[in-house]
Amino acid sequence: MAREYSGLQMHHQLEAKRKRLTWILGVSALCILFYVLGAWQTTPSSQYDVYTRVGCDNNSATSDSNGSNQSLTNLDFASHHQVALDSSKTISQFPPCDMAYSEYTPCQDKVRGRKFDRDMMKYRERHCPTKQEMLLCLIPAPPKYKTPFKWPQSRDYAWYDNIPHKELSIEKAVQNWIQVEGDRFRFPGGGTMFPRGADAYIDDIGELIPLTDGNIRTAVDTGCGVASFGAYLLKRNILTMSFAPRDTHEAQVQFALERGVPAMIGIIGSMRLPYPARAFDLAHCSRCLIPWQNNEGLYLMEVDRILRPGGYWILSGPPINWKKYWRGWERTKEDLKQEQDAIENVARRLCWKKVTENNDLAIWQKPINHVGCVKEVMCKSEDPDTAWYRSLEACTTPVPQVLSSDEVAGGELLKWPERAFSVPPRLSRGSVPGLGVDRFIEDNEQWKEKIAHYNRIIAPLRSGRYRNIMDMNAYLGGFAAAVAKYPVWVMNVIPAHIDYDTLGVIYERGLIGTYQDWCEAFSTYPRTYDLIHASGLFTLYQHRCDITYILLEMDRILRPEGSVIFRDTVELLVKIKSITDGMRWKSHIVDHESGPFNPEKILVAVKTYWTGEATKRKPK
Repeated sequence: MAREYSGLQMHHQLEAKRKRLTWILGVSALCILFYVLGAWQTTPSSQYDVYTRVGCDNNSATSDSNGSNQSLTNLDFASHHQVALDSSKTISQFPPCDMAYSEYTPCQDKVRGRKFDRDMMKYRERHCPTKQEMLLCLIPAPPKYKTPFKWPQSRDYAWYDNIPHKELSIEKAVQNWIQVEGDRFRFPGGGTMFPRGADAYIDDIGELIPLTDGNIRTAVDTGCGVASFGAYLLKRNILTMSFAPRDTHEAQVQFALERGVPAMIGIIGSMRLPYPARAFDLAHCSRCLIPWQNNEGLYLMEVDRILRPGGYWILSGPPINWKKYWRGWERTKEDLKQEQDAIENVARRLCWKKVTENNDLAIWQKPINHVGCVKEVMCKSEDPDTAWYRSLEACTTPVPQVLSSDEVAGGELLKWPERAFSVPPRLSRGSVPGLGVDRFIEDNEQWKEKIAHYNRIIAPLRSGRYRNIMDMNAYLGGFAAAVAKYPVWVMNVIPAHIDYDTLGVIYERGLIGTYQDWCEAFSTYPRTYDLIHASGLFTLYQHRCDITYILLEMDRILRPEGSVIFRDTVELLVKIKSITDGMRWKSHIVDHESGPFNPEKILVAVKTYWTGEATKRKPK
């Protein structure tokens, strides 16, 4: 009897456990079902038309590419996600700066520059304000500012009201740099050494070296003027990093960027250029006024550092063809001959081969390796890519070792456009610790999904709305490579103090970029970019410096009605949004391209259109 009772009791216990388990599973299934339904209802199924004329309600109806009306659904995390960051005291609304700051370039300020030594042009290098000197206000656009012309029309035209400077049209009138035609500037494509125009000048170069077979993809133009050389190289699929100082040729780099041509404020002075070693396939100087022969050939040695093995250096203007031009240059024959002899001597010391000297052009080629090169003074630097605030050295930068005299140091590159998606030699050879071929391939695949998502949440990249794009934390350059098929160009930025340096990888892909510490201002004029991409940037900088100033710098370089895409954690995006809401930006948070379960979210923002007052007061 006891056994029967015991067996019955055990049966009831098992039955009770089974019922409890069934109840738990049922409740869990319902919880999961309701969570998925809730997530599905808050996930937008259409384009977030955040790029629509600012001032529109974020929840208003929009039209997708098929013309059907869709409604927007924003993700609101503000009340649930708060994070303490290194940011200045809360300012609900940032005031506009005085109109005197409309063209303010914080690290190339002419007033501050006068305090520094003129030797080696140090006074025109980067000299950034201290934190106490940094502005907590919004840089205003000129009173009659207009949306720039779309590419390719922008190559030839810019609105006068956007850059109200006639100085170059008068000073360079004979050379056809720029002309004023009513309410706009026209860029005829002329230059000091190419009076027939940049197009014809480039054709002359093309008769001497191959420009259109895809081998030459990245170029650097030192002392670029309004960047007509780079503008006309674009039609030959050559992407040029043009740079010039902020000097008496007022706003030359600003004109270049207004045209939709890559450019930066910069100078070869006492510091390395902010580019990695072996970056450019071609370097160019057309009467750029750089004293190449001075300081033991220091400046030409810097060109050698950034030039790829087998790359070309093109020089036109003094002293080339001095026998013809010496009177017009107001210099003696002896002086010009001595200068050219000195340049030739430096080139020989660098093991460069002189390809040709034809009329006004002289072209040298860097060797593909240093086998058989008489090594005079080789640099002792462990990392030739280090370039952020690094002093120039009077020495030859070594190239990677090779096994034979016909091997290209550092690895041979494919022709453009195959180069964009082929594995860069720096990765295949393990030159970047922690990054390999698998990660590169995976990154390329991820960017296909990301760009498809971006084309849904902002104006499609093929629409012509965007031309100048900046990627503030470019990683492997996947974003720039993925949008290369659109009528845009991307300034790829690698933060100067991160653990991995991938800027050399980006250049090997046939893309361009620069190093930058985002605790400081970028070397550009206000209102020079249409779209800014910032992926993981604030994770890097949240404890490094005041993120308010990074956002104000983004506002400075972003054009009115320009867009920004932030990718980061919800906590950081909520904080960023709380600051940008006081900067006259309209923004909202949307889901990651993989869906609502990914913890990374996207903040899409648009800078509203506003301008400064017509009155202009001198800054204190």
